[in-house]
Amino acid sequence: MKSKIKTARLAGLLYLIWIITAVYSLVYVQSQTIVAGDAVATANKILANEFIFRTGIFNNIISSIVWLLIGLTLYRLFKQVNEQQAKLLVALVIVQIPAVFITEALNITSLMLFKGDILKTFELSQRQDLAMLFLKTNDYVTITLEMFWGLWLFPFGYLVYKSGFIPRILGVFLILNGIAYVIHFFTHILLPNYQALVFQIATPIWTLGEISIMLWLLIKGVKNNV
Repeated sequence: MKSKIKTARLAGLLYLIWIITAVYSLVYVQSQTIVAGDAVATANKILANEFIFRTGIFNNIISSIVWLLIGLTLYRLFKQVNEQQAKLLVALVIVQIPAVFITEALNITSLMLFKGDILKTFELSQRQDLAMLFLKTNDYVTITLEMFWGLWLFPFGYLVYKSGFIPRILGVFLILNGIAYVIHFFTHILLPNYQALVFQIATPIWTLGEISIMLWLLIKGVKNNV
């Protein structure tokens, strides 16, 4: 019982750290470095905030490592509930990690292009356009990964629902959270004009699912009557 509580709270702590890193990257770093659709303004902003841009790269790598640790910790917590689903959860996390390292390599390359450290024979505008292409490629990779952000929550939600030591409603929230991610992914690909609307609808669901399970794991751990 004590071991299970410690494992659950460790998962909650890692989840909290992971959420903080995500907010730092998506909210703060992007607001300080990216000007949508403007290569020159983005170049100037990144060069003016180079350290922040570099912390974003470092942050995303750390975030991926933390996410892997979350998957492994959740496997330890839920393997006795259903080992096959617990393995699937870990697999759906691991498959995303290489893509993150590739995107961060592209971010470093973009920075080098903006600074003129590589492809020095190219015109400034050409280097800026190429750097923006790499940054935009990262956006498309993120959109693709969003499907997996949803898929991993299905085995996670199932395991929570079946566990008996975490309220079933949290498992339902996680599955709804996963569905919202998948719908948002397909909307972005197939119906981009409705992406903003779906994002507004999905955001409360995302908050409800992952924030709820994070707080339960961190504060409560597991039910006392287990």
